[in-house]
Amino acid sequence: MEDEQKSQLIKQGAEAKVYITTLFTKPQLLSPITGQSSVPVKTSSRSDKVLLKYRFPKTYRHPTLSTQLTASRTTAEARALIRCARVGVNTPKIVCVDEEQGVLGLEIVDGYSVRELLGGGSEGEDEYEEEEEVQPSNQIASEELILLTNEEGLVIMRKIGIQLARMHQAHIIHGDLTTSNMMVRRQKGAASIQSAEVVLIDFGLSLNSTSAEDKAVDLYVLQRAFASTHPDSEHLFDEILKAYQDIIENKPVLYDPKVKAEKGTVAGPTHWKEIKRKLDDVRLRGRKRSMVG
Repeated sequence: MEDEQKSQLIKQGAEAKVYITTLFTKPQLLSPITGQSSVPVKTSSRSDKVLLKYRFPKTYRHPTLSTQLTASRTTAEARALIRCARVGVNTPKIVCVDEEQGVLGLEIVDGYSVRELLGGGSEGEDEYEEEEEVQPSNQIASEELILLTNEEGLVIMRKIGIQLARMHQAHIIHGDLTTSNMMVRRQKGAASIQSAEVVLIDFGLSLNSTSAEDKAVDLYVLQRAFASTHPDSEHLFDEILKAYQDIIENKPVLYDPKVKAEKGTVAGPTHWKEIKRKLDDVRLRGRKRSMVG
C-alpha cells in the first residue's frame, strides 16, 4: 500500500506517529459504522499523498490487550470523523482504515494550524503531553505562512466556534482541543480569509457524550490552550464562544441531504445555558486547582 522509503515522519506523540506517504492502491472508504464500502475516495489535490496515523504497540502492555486497545481506538477515531462529516463539521477525509495494525489513512489538509497563523508559542502544560513536531507545516503546505491580522483572526475564531457547535450538537467530544489541532485551509486563489475553512484534526481522544459538562470541559481545554499558547487572547476565545452560542441557540445541524440524519442532536437556548453554567463551574474548579497547586 505504501512505499516505506518515501514515508516522511512529521509528528510523534505518546500514542502515535504521523507520516506523509504515497499510496499505490486506489483507496476506498470503509465505514466503521455500517461496514459497507463506498466509492473510491478523492483525498485532495495531492491525490498521491496521504497522511498515515500509526498507533504503535506498547511493549509494557500484554500483546492481546495492546491489539484490542489499538483496534478499538483506531475504529473510534474513524467513527468520530464520519459522524462529524455527517453534521457538516470540516474534518480530513478518511482514505483507509486498518484497525488491527492501528493505521488510519487521511487526506492531507493543505494549510497551517491556527497556532501557527496566530504566531503562537509551543503548547504543553503539566497535565497535557505535548507532541513533538518533527516536520513544520511550511514543509507541507503549498503556500507561504503569513500571520493573520487581528480582523482575520476574529473571522477564523468565528469559524472555529461554528465548527465546535456543530460537533457538540452531534454529541461528539473532541477531547484535545488546541490551536494545533485546528487547520485553516484557504481556497486557492482567494485573497480573503472569509472563504477559508477551519478543519478539525486529531480525534484520537474523542468520545460520544450528551453531557453538557463534557462539552464544557472540551471548551475549557481550548481556553487553557489559548492562555498558554497565545498571550492576551481572551478576546479571541470570547469570539469563539459568541459564534458557538449562536449556533447552539438558533441553528439546527446542517446535514448532508444524502445521508440519514443522526438522532439526538440538540439546539436551543436551554442547552446553551446548561453548557455555559457547566463551563463557569469548570473554570472555577480550574482556578481553585491553580491556587492550591
